[in-house]
Amino acid sequence: MSFPGSNSYKIGVDGGGTKTECILVDPRGEIVARQTFPGCNPSQTGPERARAILLGALGALTAARPSSVVGSCLFCMAGSRAFWNETAAGLKGFGMVTATDDSVPVLELATGGGPGLVLHAGTGSFVAARSPDGRVHYAGGLGWRFGDPGSAHDLGRRAIARALLELQGWRKPTRLGDALRAHTDLAEAGAVTRLFYHGSEANAKISSFAPRVIELAAQDDAAARDIVIESLAGLGDLVDGVLARLFPASRLPPSVSPPAPLAPPPPLGVSGPILNSPPAVAALRKLAGVRGWRVGLRFITDPPVEGIRRLLMKGG
Repeated sequence: MSFPGSNSYKIGVDGGGTKTECILVDPRGEIVARQTFPGCNPSQTGPERARAILLGALGALTAARPSSVVGSCLFCMAGSRAFWNETAAGLKGFGMVTATDDSVPVLELATGGGPGLVLHAGTGSFVAARSPDGRVHYAGGLGWRFGDPGSAHDLGRRAIARALLELQGWRKPTRLGDALRAHTDLAEAGAVTRLFYHGSEANAKISSFAPRVIELAAQDDAAARDIVIESLAGLGDLVDGVLARLFPASRLPPSVSPPAPLAPPPPLGVSGPILNSPPAVAALRKLAGVRGWRVGLRFITDPPVEGIRRLLMKGG
């Protein structure tokens, strides 16, 4: 990617399912303005609403620094690439506008432009990788209907299912049942079920239960801990496939000696508050050992917009 105009300002956008974060970067690479708006994934909000959110965020960002001349924009967006390419092509007054996947900035944070891969979990989840030949690959990110293991939605869905069985009296009571009552302000399983099947904000309500699940797992609640482990196992399956295809020397059973000489292991970045929580970190470290991942684990605490800022500066 290249972004012309080294003396002009640049805009970066991280557009996900939960929030849309925009930054205005000066020629030195400093963030001089920032705006946060609701999520703009067109698969969740619909195309018209997604476009309106982006335009509102861009308008608020440029209004904060009206004298800044914008030479380029980089949109790193969840949802349809074709939709965002069309949206980018229709924008005027923002210089050269490039749209790409929301995986690109976290991959940049994990590998710095070199070969390697990254796991990211927010509302959804994905594995992104840059192979030794420089190509970028994307696995997962299928959305809430099809799983997205390790994501807030998957953790919330699994925990709610377990807690509902507790409320019905078919599972041993745990703190998850009490947590679900508090989360929904409902006490009876049928009422909770109706809320999640018919409520207009059901998906957001499911995902927003994930922080409580992580909190309980960190307090050594066995049911919550098992849910975290089970959810991350699905994300581990994606990693297995990516390593086997792109980095075969990094995916060998622990009992098998690698061929010599072995190249340095590729970095495996771990991005997002969920995956960087203590219960998830412990589960991922164990998963890496059990499955024989020969990688350099990197737990990334910088937000995706920092990856976008770095990409903007590389294009300088």
